[in-house]
Amino acid sequence: MKRRNTPSQEVVLSVLTNTKKAMSHDAIEKKIDITIDRATIYRILNRFCEDGIVHKIVADDGKQYFAVCMKCDENKLPNNHFHFRCTTCQTIECLPSVVNFSIPENYEVEKVNCVLVGTCKECLNDTK
Repeated sequence: MKRRNTPSQEVVLSVLTNTKKAMSHDAIEKKIDITIDRATIYRILNRFCEDGIVHKIVADDGKQYFAVCMKCDENKLPNNHFHFRCTTCQTIECLPSVVNFSIPENYEVEKVNCVLVGTCKECLNDTK
């Protein structure tokens, strides 16, 4: 079933696309310049996830973040790629390369939700 495109959806998608980083619901709500109630924003974000427009990241801080991953759209990264949360600037981004990991024998990985935490390259450059 094709979903209709609403002004609220366009605004939320525009905020996510222009930011180029993963954003929490609160951060999205602050960037929106029209009135949209919190529940509607959650519904839009969840619908975008269902439709494969954005992906959801559950970070180590327990918050959900949402990202339009341009590299994912170009099939340059696998669907189950890693993310990085910077403790300095508080951003989350898709990692641009594969992160290898291993698991014990007789386990099969179906989905990966991994967030590495530290200082991003921009913040590291600012301290030098």
